[in-house]
Amino acid sequence: MTKIKICGLFRECDIDFVNEAKPDFAGFVFAKSHRQVSVETAEKLKEKLDKNILSAGVFVNEDIKKISQICSKKITDIVQLHGDEDDNYIRELRKLCSNKIIKAVKIKSEEDILRWRNCQADFLMFDSGAGSGKTFDWKLMKNFIRPYFLAGGINETNIEEALKLKPYCIDVSSGVETNKMKDREKILRIVKTAVEGLNS
Repeated sequence: MTKIKICGLFRECDIDFVNEAKPDFAGFVFAKSHRQVSVETAEKLKEKLDKNILSAGVFVNEDIKKISQICSKKITDIVQLHGDEDDNYIRELRKLCSNKIIKAVKIKSEEDILRWRNCQADFLMFDSGAGSGKTFDWKLMKNFIRPYFLAGGINETNIEEALKLKPYCIDVSSGVETNKMKDREKILRIVKTAVEGLNS
């Protein structure tokens, strides 16, 4: 059954919105972005987050020890890597923390998908580019068997199409925003659509 993740939460009201909608995952961005949160803010937001919703921390080429420290504070349940991190980086990270790891990969061709199929991360996330808000050619996923997160430009207009691909999880950020802020109604609708789509 495909899960859903709402990423880029940085306000207390964002937590209220996801607690009401009840997605499977919520994401905090520690990398440079208009959605970036400090460790202190993320800690407060995590405390407010429904315990049934797992948190993911988004990092870009971050110092491994800093990620380990954040994980040790139980701020993030999953580590999401969006930079140039390779298998050696992932192996070193595993020595310091036991959290599941998602490696985000920018997709332009089928070769990009095949090149990462044996990645050491627990999950791959296929995206069109960090925070681009655009989709890539989803037909490229037709022969990919390993469970993956699907991201990039997913919103209310195309989530049903995304669900047909049967990814492990659909990741949504800008697709549930209005003027770069999380929109309660959009979050509620897209999670409802995902749940209804899975049960139909």
